[in-house]
Amino acid sequence: MSKITKAIIPVAGWGTRRLPITKIIEKCMLPIGNRPIVDYIVEDCVRGGITDIYFVISRGSTQIKDYYSRNRKLEEYLVANGKEDKLELTIPPTNVNFHYSYQDLGAGEKYGTAVPIAIVLEEIGTDEPVVVVMGDDFIYRPDGGSETADLIAKYQPGEAVMLGVPIDKDDERKFGFLELDGDKLVRIAEAITVDKAPSNLINVSRYVMPPKLLAEVQKFVDVESIDDPEYYITTVPFDNFIKNGGVVRVVSAKGEYLDGGSLEGWLHANEVIGQSLLKST
Repeated sequence: MSKITKAIIPVAGWGTRRLPITKIIEKCMLPIGNRPIVDYIVEDCVRGGITDIYFVISRGSTQIKDYYSRNRKLEEYLVANGKEDKLELTIPPTNVNFHYSYQDLGAGEKYGTAVPIAIVLEEIGTDEPVVVVMGDDFIYRPDGGSETADLIAKYQPGEAVMLGVPIDKDDERKFGFLELDGDKLVRIAEAITVDKAPSNLINVSRYVMPPKLLAEVQKFVDVESIDDPEYYITTVPFDNFIKNGGVVRVVSAKGEYLDGGSLEGWLHANEVIGQSLLKST
């Protein structure tokens, strides 16, 4: 079985749901506790054995690159002032390589979850399975586990794996719910409430994507012309993959789903993480 070591994390975008703060702070860099949202995602990937992370960032963006780079002046300051215990908080992880691809966000450009993946595939190709994780929400695992590791453990050559998050029966929000045959995905029922859903599991855009599915994504973005400029992974690429005999296995999340993309979700995420930090001090 191929060892899965690469992950794509799309983080480009205007973050319009969180304006005006996202005018100067990228949505994935909004703080949850003392860390940006994206750092929880990176931590989960590293725990899952990922050694190369490919960020897709907005052209001209520097915030993520700065965060995952050394700040020598800060390190010198901490040492000079007897605060060496803070050094480990400033030094990026050394067991993973960070790569950066750029996405144009001007009017008329293609956008959607499939587009940044296709951008990275131009560089790395479609010859090996890749983890794909969106960059504005995360699964909190106080047990030290990794949802990425769980996805990879479920992977079989040629099959895709996706994460499903259980939703409480009293939740009135609309999601994309997973219709299943055993542990296999049949389809995603978009924008419905749990009382009308085929299961209690929602899609949160966390996948292991095999070469054939990656090729479908690249073909969709590079070749297909659609009326709506938003190119979603879970429309044409997933449909074609399944219609052609592809299998998508579903793994139920073990941690708590925290969404930093909406104000309500961001406040709740900070409450959860804040309480955890307070308990540990």
